[in-house]
Amino acid sequence: MKLSALIRGIEPIQFAGFKDQDPEIESVHYRAQDVGPDSLFVAMPGHSADGHDYIEMAVNQGAAVVISQHPISSGIGCVIVSDSRKALAVISGNFYGNPSEHLTVVGITGTNGKTTTAFLIENMIKEAGHEVGLIGTILCRFGDQTLKTGMTTPESLDLQRILARMAKCGVTHVVMEVSSHALCLSRVDHCWMDIGVFTNLSRDHLDFHKDMESYWECKKLLFTQILKSGPKKGRTVPVLNCNDEKGKELYMLYPDASVRVGTDPGNPVHARMIKSDMNGIKAALVTPSGDFDIASLLVGAHNLENILCAVGTGIALKLPIHIIQSGIETLAGVPGRFEKVPDNAGRHVIVDYAHTPAAMEHILATIRSMASGRLICIFGCGGERDREKRPQMGEIAGRLCDLVIVTSDNPRREDPLEIIAEIEQGVVRSCPKRIGSLNPDKWNGDQGYVIEPDRRRGISMGIAVSRPGDTVLIAGKGHEPYQIIGQQTFPFDDRVEAKKALSGETD
Repeated sequence: MKLSALIRGIEPIQFAGFKDQDPEIESVHYRAQDVGPDSLFVAMPGHSADGHDYIEMAVNQGAAVVISQHPISSGIGCVIVSDSRKALAVISGNFYGNPSEHLTVVGITGTNGKTTTAFLIENMIKEAGHEVGLIGTILCRFGDQTLKTGMTTPESLDLQRILARMAKCGVTHVVMEVSSHALCLSRVDHCWMDIGVFTNLSRDHLDFHKDMESYWECKKLLFTQILKSGPKKGRTVPVLNCNDEKGKELYMLYPDASVRVGTDPGNPVHARMIKSDMNGIKAALVTPSGDFDIASLLVGAHNLENILCAVGTGIALKLPIHIIQSGIETLAGVPGRFEKVPDNAGRHVIVDYAHTPAAMEHILATIRSMASGRLICIFGCGGERDREKRPQMGEIAGRLCDLVIVTSDNPRREDPLEIIAEIEQGVVRSCPKRIGSLNPDKWNGDQGYVIEPDRRRGISMGIAVSRPGDTVLIAGKGHEPYQIIGQQTFPFDDRVEAKKALSGETD
């Protein structure tokens, strides 16, 4: 592609060093190590590294043109821009033919529930007989292909490449999770969406956003910018969970064009006659397109909200009611989201991704309202992430559980014991009794907490002291098949470890 076509839509500050004013570009890159001959390299500032520091490497590997935020001295063509991330998004769309223009794209944002809502919507679209692609936290899949992206929402170049692959393979609909990072860092700029879904807002990622207002301003960009610009402008539809105050705030931006969902009958899409237990949710759903009953295997009030968001999306997509119903009812579950590990002894062992205070409160309150036996929770908090949520999650676990086992999550380069100490500050506020030695034969069920930094031992310990009727929640990592300690990544899957402990297998 000619450079002039590639950069159409960006606003250059300056062109410098060009011998050929409109060179042919063979490929586009933002990682210098990937650069090849006759390519374009976009230098972007990052969280831990700055692409501008790797311009020389890119030039040595054959870059013909560099996009930069400041002048360079490498003797090749340079297009200087004010924001190279935004430039990459435009260039990526141009390079891959702006595939989102030709796809029906559903973008889902919110703190919790994005993955489950995405799986529900994907299943409904499949039930309707359409070819659908999914991009999200757990995986990216379409047709018979599964890709690992490494993040909830890929970088703009990777995203446009995936969308182009999907379109080439016959995909007509794409369901994608849209993270606050992606919105803040322009990854979804020039990814034109038909529907934007808002699930909820609560504390998360404040290591990156610094405060809740900044976090919210990033989330809002899906509705204030992405849905209001591009070739689909004027016909996009927001689906808003108005159980959340921020959903109501977004509704004020789209009073005539949105689909409001929630448990309140004032919402056009709502639920009534709700029955919820450890086996799932049964409810009568009311929609502008007709009422129907559902029986879902998903568990808890938070999942009812996810179901309502998915139903609202189905209405926005004009799917038949029986297709929406079937899509909800035939989803067996989502990996690492209230995922049950089978146990012949009658214990309820659950693995869940809950890693925020709100998610922890939702799932523990759900279990507490349904469980007849004792509630045991095994969890930790990730290193190099929002530290203030650690004692908050500790307090919630201590308040709602009979036994809390505080362990490691992904400590990364932080000292695991320091992370645990910060969690413990919250646990003791609601559960002051620390149990020094947890003996399965001697624990009488009195409320207390245990510190066990080794996650494998923590899981084994929690299951060992449980008895029939008890619920053991292993929280924080969900679907993740690894643990990050220091700068190394080790194989570790909570579900696998739970199965081992249940079978009495030890390493």
